[in-house]
Amino acid sequence: MARVAVVHNTLDLRGGADAVCLHACEALSQDHDVTLLTLSHPPLSTLDDLFDTDTRGVRVETPTVGRVSERLFAAVPPDQVGPQLPFWSLLLQRSLRRRRGEFDLVVSTANEFAVPGPSVQYVHYPQFRRHVDDEGSVADRLWSRLAVSEGVPSDARLLANSSYTARAVERRYGREPTVLHPPVDPIEGETAWADREDGVVVLGRLAPDKRTLAALSVVDRVRERGHDLSVHVVGTAAPAYREYAQRVESAVADRPHATLHGAVSRDRLEELLTSTKYGLSAKPGEHFGMAVAEFVAAGMVAFAPDSGGQRDVLDGDPERLYDSPADAAATIAAAVDRGDRPRLRRDRFARDRFHDRLRAIVETALPAAARRRHTT
Repeated sequence: MARVAVVHNTLDLRGGADAVCLHACEALSQDHDVTLLTLSHPPLSTLDDLFDTDTRGVRVETPTVGRVSERLFAAVPPDQVGPQLPFWSLLLQRSLRRRRGEFDLVVSTANEFAVPGPSVQYVHYPQFRRHVDDEGSVADRLWSRLAVSEGVPSDARLLANSSYTARAVERRYGREPTVLHPPVDPIEGETAWADREDGVVVLGRLAPDKRTLAALSVVDRVRERGHDLSVHVVGTAAPAYREYAQRVESAVADRPHATLHGAVSRDRLEELLTSTKYGLSAKPGEHFGMAVAEFVAAGMVAFAPDSGGQRDVLDGDPERLYDSPADAAATIAAAVDRGDRPRLRRDRFARDRFHDRLRAIVETALPAAARRRHTT
C-alpha cells in the first residue's frame, strides 16, 4: 500500500474538477493510503452525496495556511473566484513541498503543480496562465513566475480532460499529456424515445460566458423553421451575474414555450434529461463540457459549438457541432427533420473506465520501492 497525496486547491465550487477529485480519491483509496490535501472544503459526506462517490477511507488535511485562506475564499466575490484559484494552488504547492517526504506519490486533480518527486497531474486547463497563447494578465504572470518558475517536473505524468486541453498543455509546457476524460455515469430513464418531449434542455449556470440568451435565440430560430420545440433552462446565477439572470428570466417569460427551472434536485434533473430529446450548449471553448456529457449520458441528441473539449464529447460529429447561432439552428432543424436519435453510448465516460485507467496510471508512476510494498 503506497502513501498517496491527492491535492486539490478548494472543493467549495462543487464543479466538474471537484467531481474528478472525489472520484480519484475513491478509486485510489481501494489500493492505497490516500490523504486529501485541500485548503477549503465542505464535509466530504456532502460531496459524496453530490457526486455519488465513496471517500470514507480518505484522510482529509487542511494545511495551516488553509485555515486563513478558507475565510478569505468565502469573502471573494463569485465572479472573482476563478482568477483566484492559481493563488490558492500556489499556497497549497508551497505547503506540499514541505511535506513531500511523507508521500510516495502526489496526485493533483487541480491542474499542474511544481513539486519534487514523482506525481500524476490532472489538468482541466493550464492554471498559471489563463491564455497560454499570450502574456496574460499581471496576476497570471505573477502566479506563473512564482509557481512554475522551475517548470513541471520531468517525472510528472500529465493527464488532460480533453484533447483541446492537451494541446493547450503542450503549447504551455512542451509536453503532450494523456487524455483521460472525466467520469460521467449513464443516466437511465424509462421514457421511450417516441414518448420524449420535443424540447431542448439548456443546462448550466446563468452567466454571460455560458450564453444562455444565445441558446434561447437558437431555439427561436429553429421554431421559425416550423419545429414546435419547447426549451427548458436549468441553472442558477451567482450574485455577480444577477443582472444577466434577470435578462434570462425576462426572456423566458416572453416565450410561452420556455421554462426556467432554476436550481433543481439531482433526481429532477435526471428526470428532465431522460424525458427530453435534445440538449444544447451555447458556450464555445469549454475545456471538456460536463453538461454536454450529461446530455449524452442521458441518451439525448446533443449539440455544441465546434470548439473546445465538446468536440471530444460529441466524437467530432459534424451533424452535432456548429460554428454560429445560425448554423446551430440549421443543424438542430436538420436533425429534427431527419428524426435523428442518439448515436453515442451512454456509458462512454462511465466511472469504471475513469477509475480503472487512473489506477493503472498511478501504478506505473509509483517509485519502484512503493510498488514492491504495494504488491507484498
